[in-house]
Amino acid sequence: MVEPATGDAIAMSITKLFLTKLSLKSLKRVTAIRAPELSLTECTRLLETCIQSKSLAEGKKIHQHLLENNNTHINNPFVLEKLARLYICCNEIELARYLFDTIPEPNVVFYNLMIRAYAWNGPFERALDLYYEMLQSGILPNKFTFPFVLKACSSLQAIEDGREIHVHAERFGLILDIYICTALIDLYAKCGDMDQAKWVFDGMSRKDVVAWNAMIAGFSLHGSYDNTIHLFIEMQKEGINPNSSTIVTVLPTVAGANESKQGEALHGYCVRRSFDNDVVVGTGLLDMYAKCGCISHASRFFNIMDVKNGVTWSAMIGAYVTCEFMREALQLYDRMVNEDARNLTPATLGTVLRACAKLTDLSKGRRIHCFTIKTGFLLDTMVGNTLLSMYAKCGIVDDAVQFFDEMNLKDTITYNAIISGCLQNGYAQEVLHIFQEMQLSGIEPDSATMVSVLPICSHLASPQHGACGHGFSIARGFVADTSICNALIDMYSKCGKIDIARKVFDGMDRRDIVSWNAMIDGYGIHGLGKEALLLFNKMKGVGLEPNAVTFICLLSSCSHSGLVTEGKQLFNYMIQGLIIVPNMDHYICMVDLLGRSGLLDEACKFIDEMPFEPDVHVWGALLAACRIYKNVKLGEEVLKKIQMLGPDDTGKFVLLSNMYSTVSRWDDAANIRIVQRDQGFKKSTGCSWVEINGITHAFFVGDRSHPQSEQINKILDELLVEMTK
Repeated sequence: MVEPATGDAIAMSITKLFLTKLSLKSLKRVTAIRAPELSLTECTRLLETCIQSKSLAEGKKIHQHLLENNNTHINNPFVLEKLARLYICCNEIELARYLFDTIPEPNVVFYNLMIRAYAWNGPFERALDLYYEMLQSGILPNKFTFPFVLKACSSLQAIEDGREIHVHAERFGLILDIYICTALIDLYAKCGDMDQAKWVFDGMSRKDVVAWNAMIAGFSLHGSYDNTIHLFIEMQKEGINPNSSTIVTVLPTVAGANESKQGEALHGYCVRRSFDNDVVVGTGLLDMYAKCGCISHASRFFNIMDVKNGVTWSAMIGAYVTCEFMREALQLYDRMVNEDARNLTPATLGTVLRACAKLTDLSKGRRIHCFTIKTGFLLDTMVGNTLLSMYAKCGIVDDAVQFFDEMNLKDTITYNAIISGCLQNGYAQEVLHIFQEMQLSGIEPDSATMVSVLPICSHLASPQHGACGHGFSIARGFVADTSICNALIDMYSKCGKIDIARKVFDGMDRRDIVSWNAMIDGYGIHGLGKEALLLFNKMKGVGLEPNAVTFICLLSSCSHSGLVTEGKQLFNYMIQGLIIVPNMDHYICMVDLLGRSGLLDEACKFIDEMPFEPDVHVWGALLAACRIYKNVKLGEEVLKKIQMLGPDDTGKFVLLSNMYSTVSRWDDAANIRIVQRDQGFKKSTGCSWVEINGITHAFFVGDRSHPQSEQINKILDELLVEMTK
């Protein structure tokens, strides 16, 4: 039987532990024994060992021992500092803060410890609060305080606080400190004030590689390729060798500028300095090659990399997706699952699912869905959102909606994905229901949500819903977003409110080419060709160059307004004045313009002189004109052309059938319908919407399900009689 240890024996054992540097296992055994007294040296050494090994449990036992035995060392600044360091290094920030708050008069060292902890781990606001509290307590910050508190300002984008702290550093005579200057450069750069960052940088008497990296990172962050490369060269002229962090900072700018030659030069530098063996640098290099479109370089470099982590695999899969090599992306994913499945990340799965969506590979997408369930990745909101988007883009909206309903965690992106999916697949009514559910759930719609919702209002001919969406966008400040205003112009135009569309247009602070095109198109829809042309002239007056879409909108406006001469002039101006090469859509508009005006022979000649073979839509525009002007002979010839190309929908058959009907050739009309049926084309049921008191009513051809159908048809019959008169 072992004799119980005495207090002296325990103290001797603890001292011996540090003198002989026993293992952590021995430390655990010693701290489990309740010693009556520890010397200050022993106590600080014990805590230092816990800090070095991040032994939180053992450190807590020492803390507990000091408290329970009323040990005087518990009030010693050195012991308190060690305890605070222990809790911080073990990521127990709140425990460290509790300890800090118990100290009657914490000194600058304690303040620095806590400010640093919050600056690195958050909440960043607390770092600033402690800094100002320290000043109010009369404790002067030192050169270690400022880099920490400036980092917090940088994370918060709190440039005004940063400027004030900059003044404080000058007041305390610390502004020449290299670490403080570097922190200031980082702050100003991340807050977008590159002039101030450069001013601080140029004023430094001594610059180390970290300072150069901070300045280079600032220019790189804002996509300033020339400044980034200039500084990269300049630092070498100053005798400072770039390190791996420098390279990682420069590569994204090279990729953004699509400067593959410069990227190859950086790659060569990395090989000479052996930086390419660094997995972070290697990942940056292959990402740079991919974004410069050099997918073969990226793939070759990926294959020779000795060390790959999850980010590396994800970057290479993403590179294939970016460069439209979807099948290669899926093959690499399969290889990763076989070779290095432990490095699979939510980001990797999200990228692979995007490849499935682009390929509409539903089978592969479903298999990945099963995999995410087995591995628990489905709980990741980003993975869930990408799965949802994949189902919607594959056209499986019912599955997308079912998956959406089953998701436990939903955010704004989740709702945006399902709304966008329903919009793309024509599920208009469901979009409004989901939007209402989103608001009731407490999840705030963003501008992307409204860009998807507003077109639905025009699709359903629901100006009241559109007006509500407009009001919501004003209340949330979304109308400052140009894309929102563009969507509002389009919505009001298609809902028949062209005057409100123009008010939105006139009230915009910034207009892009889409804004002008949307307004011109709106005038065209309403047959206001002259107004469209006036707006086009105003657009040229403000110095904005029209694009190909502008001329599609203008030609369509001329077509709907019978402005043949103006349309011809615009077509010639596009080719000769702006040197825009017309595409098929422009030729369709011109054929439609000539055809609607009865110039069928000229339309035929125009088609014959096209620089490429006309498609079904070009002939369809001419066929529509043949129906209007009852030119059956030409219509029959056009239909033969369409049948040779292969009609893309049932509309062409309907046009010719209606044309036969207008000239009382009933048998020919019936035969066209038979041919249409035999070729497998089925006419979709016509539908119209009307909104009354905020309720949208849908009417399908031949459908009598509306509760007021009898009264509606009675009034229609009365109107038909009046129209006949």
